[in-house]
Amino acid sequence: MIISTAPRLILATRNNGKAREMSALLGGRFTLATLTEAGFDGVIEENGDTFAMNAAIKAETVCRALKLPVLADDSGLVVDALDGEPGVFSARYAGRHSNDAANNTLLLERLRGVPAPRTARFVCALALAKPGSPTIIAEGAREGEIGLEPDGVGGFGYDPLFYYEGISFARMSAEQKNRVSHRAAAVRNLAALLDAGADRSRSRR
Repeated sequence: MIISTAPRLILATRNNGKAREMSALLGGRFTLATLTEAGFDGVIEENGDTFAMNAAIKAETVCRALKLPVLADDSGLVVDALDGEPGVFSARYAGRHSNDAANNTLLLERLRGVPAPRTARFVCALALAKPGSPTIIAEGAREGEIGLEPDGVGGFGYDPLFYYEGISFARMSAEQKNRVSHRAAAVRNLAALLDAGADRSRSRR
């Protein structure tokens, strides 16, 4: 039996697709557990005005409850023709209990008649909260366009509608998406911040 020596990190999500992506992107740096696996069933009020604020709210709420390091992701789609919608409401665009299909349908309805290119970007904010330490924030974005109809069955969320360099995220392999996605960019930026902090710590010894 192989015992992991990677530090344990709670991932503040119940979204299995997001958990799989994050596990692949972190590349074994941490041993991840979702909220369900960690036994967290509390309420998180995501009432921030930005992705970064909501990520921090999630990470800090779970960190206080579990007394463990927590990584939270708040991601969404920003569409220029809709003045930034759905933005921080991306996951509940069609209502609090909506699903991916309903959100995608509403987005296409709102964009009916809008000509190409229907420019947009995926944005991801990551917040890492640890007991007794300041919360670390890292962000990433990926520019693209919104298609006329869903294309592809991979990924989750708005992936079937979001095109990057002529292909929808839902048609990309996991490996392709993990090279170019907004979440990948945010993870790279977070890793750089963590590595810089480790370097500073070593330099003070």
